[in-house]
Amino acid sequence: MIYCKTDEEIELIRESCILVGKTHAEVAKLLKPGVNTKILDETAETFIRDNGAIPAFKGYRGFPWTLCISLNSIVVHGFPSTKTELKEGDIISIDCGTLKNGWYGDSAYTYAIGEISKDVQRLLDVTKECLYKGIEMAVHGKRVGDISWAVQEHAEKNGYGVVRELVGHGVGRKLHEDPEVPNFGRKGNGPVLREGTVIAIEPMINMGKRNVMQEDDGWTVKTEDGKPSAHFEHTVAVRKEKAEILTTFEFIEEVIGKRYKDIGI
Repeated sequence: MIYCKTDEEIELIRESCILVGKTHAEVAKLLKPGVNTKILDETAETFIRDNGAIPAFKGYRGFPWTLCISLNSIVVHGFPSTKTELKEGDIISIDCGTLKNGWYGDSAYTYAIGEISKDVQRLLDVTKECLYKGIEMAVHGKRVGDISWAVQEHAEKNGYGVVRELVGHGVGRKLHEDPEVPNFGRKGNGPVLREGTVIAIEPMINMGKRNVMQEDDGWTVKTEDGKPSAHFEHTVAVRKEKAEILTTFEFIEEVIGKRYKDIGI
């Protein structure tokens, strides 16, 4: 069942979503070669709890961490580890969720570590564009398939593979609610979008083929061909004229912009 939220409920969801964005920014400050990914997870958990919320992912269906940290060919659900250090040229997808005042927020961003190749940067740029193409379709009266088609069409026309095994989802009192929001599909198909529906749109786009595999830990999903994958996600509210983005990349991109400024780029 798809539950449309009231304006008051959406404001509570927004609070959790803003905290997700601020948590991302705290983690982004640490991103550089030589940093181990366990430190990123610990930083995020401390920040979330210090701000009166609960890490949404920790313990969810047995997931043991605050963040999903996915490097290079890992698509999603990667584990933080003291044994995994960031290297120049890596890309790292960080997915974060919070639970505050009984409502969830969820957002993902893929970061470059130092200087990355032009080909990989293009993958990040196109994946982010896919996200906003999907968001443009999240308006009252359209269908989930319109979002799915917009993501798929933009990714595939740029030569990338669209992951099909993992999807976006409704967000609210639960981390994952109806409807599912695939990143592939046909216009005019799927559930009708109604004002007040809150969904996470999250393109997962591969540089190579769309095929993925799951590792033995039961969580980590990676590309079959070993090529990089990118992941961007916003939680949005369906509105009549234009989707309302509840999460934000503003805090993240302030950190990234300051870093480039400090090194003279």
